[in-house]
Amino acid sequence: MQTDRKTQRKGSRTSHSNNCFKQTEQKMTLFEMFERFMAFKQTEGLAKPTIQGYYEHFHYLNDYLGGDVPNEEVTVELFRNYIGYMLNDQGLKPTTVNVRIRTNRAFLRHCYQEEWIEIPIHEKFKPIKTPEDEIQSFTPAEIKALLNQVDDSRFVGFRDKVMIYVLLDTMVGILELLNMRRSNVDLKSGYIKLEPHETKTKRSRSVPISTKTIKLLEEYMRESDDFGSEFLFVSYDGRKILSNTWRRRLTELGEMAGISNKRVSPHTFRHTGALFYTMNGGDPFSLQKILGHSDMSMVRKYRMGKERNYPGYYHPKYRWLSFWKFESF
Repeated sequence: MQTDRKTQRKGSRTSHSNNCFKQTEQKMTLFEMFERFMAFKQTEGLAKPTIQGYYEHFHYLNDYLGGDVPNEEVTVELFRNYIGYMLNDQGLKPTTVNVRIRTNRAFLRHCYQEEWIEIPIHEKFKPIKTPEDEIQSFTPAEIKALLNQVDDSRFVGFRDKVMIYVLLDTMVGILELLNMRRSNVDLKSGYIKLEPHETKTKRSRSVPISTKTIKLLEEYMRESDDFGSEFLFVSYDGRKILSNTWRRRLTELGEMAGISNKRVSPHTFRHTGALFYTMNGGDPFSLQKILGHSDMSMVRKYRMGKERNYPGYYHPKYRWLSFWKFESF
């Protein structure tokens, strides 16, 4: 009796439906891929500011594209053109462009690994090579010029003034500033507590505020109490302030103040506060703690540049507030 020949052992038979095989290419759009990517990122336990950063940078890419595109149109040329657009058309600094490049590369790497796109686009472009930038900061005269543009007789103007003072005192990032809660402000001890889920390092820290800022915050918190919001800084109708809204507001103040040689941004205020802290004799370890840096590399930059543009000054009680010693506001 003739039997069928057996060419494979039972134990070695495989199926294309087996999980060890990669899926075939899927028809997806850029938006769909990004949403799946962010769902994956949420499982990694990243800090809230990091997650918000991914969404923010994707929003910039979406503005450039003007809408969704299918995955087969996600090409190397698309992203190279986007980099050229940021550098040449928008005039963004290479350091700013590099931040967006890194988040885009992480997204594209995930897309390639999941076989949503056919080629490893993330390997075809890299962050732009730049010389080590000198830390950009404001002079006391520029701070005064910025504050002079604020109409603090109105709620929004007074809020902006208080936010600028808090930025200089605490040296926090923009998302840390906007995520501050009223319950974490300790006016008696002169500190604001940042919760771990609101910081990049996922570690809580307390940041100092000066006597002058304490008085302003006390008044501001009375003014904004009737909004009933848990957030410290809110819009004129009690809503949480968006990061782009606050950035645009600082840019407007900078234009009104005639500051054209540097970016008027939250990060420039952070650099300013850190530089004045070191100029005033603040030690690098406490500065690292206030800034929330995981290593000393950035702190060293502040210390190297502390006497580059400004004379040193010492404030006996609040060393981190040497800025207020330069001029009275």
